[in-house]
Amino acid sequence: MYVPHFNAVDESTARAMVEAYAAGEVITTGPDGYPLATLLPVLWQGDRVIAHMARANEHWRSIDPDTPVLVVVGGPQAYVSPSWYAAKAEHGKVVPTWNYSSVHLTGRATVHDDPEWVRGAVTDLTDRHESPRDEPWRVTDPPASYVDGMLKAIVGIEIHVERAEGKAKLSQNRSRDDQQGVVAGLGADDPVAEAMRENLE
Repeated sequence: MYVPHFNAVDESTARAMVEAYAAGEVITTGPDGYPLATLLPVLWQGDRVIAHMARANEHWRSIDPDTPVLVVVGGPQAYVSPSWYAAKAEHGKVVPTWNYSSVHLTGRATVHDDPEWVRGAVTDLTDRHESPRDEPWRVTDPPASYVDGMLKAIVGIEIHVERAEGKAKLSQNRSRDDQQGVVAGLGADDPVAEAMRENLE
């Protein structure tokens, strides 16, 4: 990932971004040498990422033990008009850009076809997404035989993370006035504007 120093985020921020965005493109190289990608819900726990994939998805069959993998976890993104910069009125030397946040996790993947490993991964993923609800749904809520059948339709994916890179491109290379102009241009409810406001504070 190309990360200018003013866009770099530390690991704790990168972890918070992955926790917030909660899904990533799992990318490997297929047998024909071309990339394969599947968007999956992910959890980053310690030095590993866990996920699961539909058994019907042929992608997992090309993942041998310790297959190199890239997980791209993307956050909010937005077009930035040069018209929003204060600098446009000052000298006019401005151009459009694109603001975004992203985390790249590089490592090696293993497929798990053990029902209990998959059950644990599904439980962790479910608990993460259900936890904000007043009455969280649990993997143990449906009949056990139904859950057992559903687990047979998926495989687990475990990625041992060797490198983590985070980037938040939020116009940090522009003046404060320019950044405030972008925030105003994007609007109060835009998630990129919200991230920029937090960064300015």
